[in-house]
Amino acid sequence: MEKVITIFKELKPNDFRVLTAIEKGMQKYQNVPVSEMANHTKLNEEYISLTLDRLHKKQLINRWSEKFVGYHLNAHGYDCLALQKLVTEDVLASFGKSLGVGKEADVFEGLTPSNEIVAIKVHRQGRVSFRQIKRTRGYTADKHHLSWLYASRLAAEKEYEALTTLYPLKIIVPKPYGQNRHVIVMEQIIGDDLYTIKELPHPERIFDEIFVNIRKIYQEGQIIHGDLSEFNIIITPKFKPLIIDWPQWISVTHPNALLYLTRDVTNICNFFEKKFHVHSDPQIVVKNITNE
Repeated sequence: MEKVITIFKELKPNDFRVLTAIEKGMQKYQNVPVSEMANHTKLNEEYISLTLDRLHKKQLINRWSEKFVGYHLNAHGYDCLALQKLVTEDVLASFGKSLGVGKEADVFEGLTPSNEIVAIKVHRQGRVSFRQIKRTRGYTADKHHLSWLYASRLAAEKEYEALTTLYPLKIIVPKPYGQNRHVIVMEQIIGDDLYTIKELPHPERIFDEIFVNIRKIYQEGQIIHGDLSEFNIIITPKFKPLIIDWPQWISVTHPNALLYLTRDVTNICNFFEKKFHVHSDPQIVVKNITNE
């Protein structure tokens, strides 16, 4: 991302117009011809070709030249488009250091125009098996042709939808600031992953707070996390839990809703029993959440 930010600062308005034209063209073409970009941008093909050469040297696009010359965005070009939109919409003012690298996303520090410190989450779906993503992610179920970039965008859109649904309900999730393409801007997350913590003061209280919120998420938010475990719960310095990583959420009306909810609940119950000796019955907890 350091390289992307350096390049981003060098780009001109027409560079973004051409990158956007390639993105639009990728809905129809695997490799977008120059003529398609000209139709979209209303720039002449000679100027576009010079721009493409420059963008290619900056490694923001890939060139294909077998039957004809065509171009497609790579991850760096997609990053630039998302950042440009977040900047122009006054969501983001600056990009900072890396806060973490995961299997499906990178997280960085950032600043808003009002100097609030935020977390910038960049979804990277291409790091895991593409076939596994299509098989296990609900948001890809109806997409026959799916690129890595589009899969990342869908993940970010779905996660942002969960945050914007739950945060106004005063549920323990990060505050959302904005989202574009595969990038989400949310409040800075300070704390430690639950699975790394060796000792907790009053673990029963934290256990109860987690499940009070899961019940509220179910009852008021009408959604289920779908992938909840000790790996996506943060414990803040004030020993408050925060539930993160929402791209796999499902609606409570999903045919397998009870199965996913039971799995989420069982993961947390088993972890607290094994590590902090907090005993519970997952089936009773599920019935409490669903009001059965």
